[in-house]
Amino acid sequence: MTTTGDSGAAARTGPWWWERRRSAALDVGLGVVSAAECGAEGVEFARDAGLPLAVGVVFGVLAGATLVLRRRWPIAVVLIAVAITPAQMGVLMTIVGLYTLAASELPRRIIGALAGMSLVGTLIVTMVRANQDIASGDLRIGEGVIPFIAISTSLGVTAPPLLLGLYVGARRRLMESLRERADSLERELQLLAERAEERAEWARNEERTRIARDMHDVVAHRVSLMVVHAAALQAVARKDPEKAVKNAALVGDMGRQALTELREMLGVLRAGEAPPKPAPAPVPLAAVAAAAAQAASRAGGEEAAEAVEGPCLAELDELVDQSRAAGMVVDMSVEGESRSYAADVEETAYRVVQEALTNVFKHAAGAKAYVRLAHRSAEIAMQVENGPPPETAPADARLPSGGNGLVGMKERVTALGGVFVSGPTDAGGFRVSAVLPAGAAGA
Repeated sequence: MTTTGDSGAAARTGPWWWERRRSAALDVGLGVVSAAECGAEGVEFARDAGLPLAVGVVFGVLAGATLVLRRRWPIAVVLIAVAITPAQMGVLMTIVGLYTLAASELPRRIIGALAGMSLVGTLIVTMVRANQDIASGDLRIGEGVIPFIAISTSLGVTAPPLLLGLYVGARRRLMESLRERADSLERELQLLAERAEERAEWARNEERTRIARDMHDVVAHRVSLMVVHAAALQAVARKDPEKAVKNAALVGDMGRQALTELREMLGVLRAGEAPPKPAPAPVPLAAVAAAAAQAASRAGGEEAAEAVEGPCLAELDELVDQSRAAGMVVDMSVEGESRSYAADVEETAYRVVQEALTNVFKHAAGAKAYVRLAHRSAEIAMQVENGPPPETAPADARLPSGGNGLVGMKERVTALGGVFVSGPTDAGGFRVSAVLPAGAAGA
């Protein structure tokens, strides 16, 4: 991407004040032609003024050569052209000077004043010269025609270059304005594309974090139950074969459920994988706009595609029953009238209870757990509390901890604008409490 200033600096290859070499060559060529014209006209000027011939030629050459400065000092060139008009010099200088003046960035009042001076000067000189020619007999026309000839000549020398210069200057300014707008639009579109890519990357990271929390919850809870059932199976395998068969069936069910949920999450991860990005290359303006639109749509599409249907509050009874089947004593109570909530609210509430029960399995095997759920007008509250583990709890029932359970629960709750509190109780147990706004899904 190039800005107007960058492109102007890159195009400035000419010497001194010229932007391009061809501009310098053109002005030098015009200066040579103007100097030759004024030098030739200086011969007649020297004769009429009674000056040496060399003086008139040198004066004309020097005056005509100032046309080289037309881009740098257009006002000076026009003033010199007006000054030498009484000597009947500098027709080319007048025409080119007026054109350059009109095409410049000077105020219109200055352009109008200098153009008026040139018009009046040409008009007066033409009328005086015509009267002199009539008086000397070199020109035979009626005196009434002289004003018409003078006006036509002065307008013919002044008006065309002035109008052409105004048109070229206006067109040049319009093109520069359009170029600046195009550069500005290109910068804005590239910024939009970058922001869209950032939003897409943010959405992908958020979804990966959510899936990582879900995988932690699924693996931790299901595998914890499987370990507990496996320990119970080992203990009763010989004493009570019927109970061992029941525990083995429960272990199989837990494993299948864990595998099913893991397959769903891994499938989302595979669907969200993006192909490797090619090396960045300059793109045209239209391609930048297309990239911005594609990135924005891709961000929305990924969010929709990566959405996985999670558990709901209606499955809490089954979750508690599974914990009871694993040997945990769980007391569950529900306050208020049960109703449906937004999907993310119900999933978060379920995951909080699930992870809290998993922590009881891990850190307080054999302790009694209390699950309380309260449906309120504008929120839903849940609490899982356990007492201290019995001293006779088997050591092999304790499970390793990765330290991510409480962190994941807090992230889930605070993401929906809720409040999460956890910590030990005075009785030696542990309590996990969370409050979620009922309208968090629409926020």
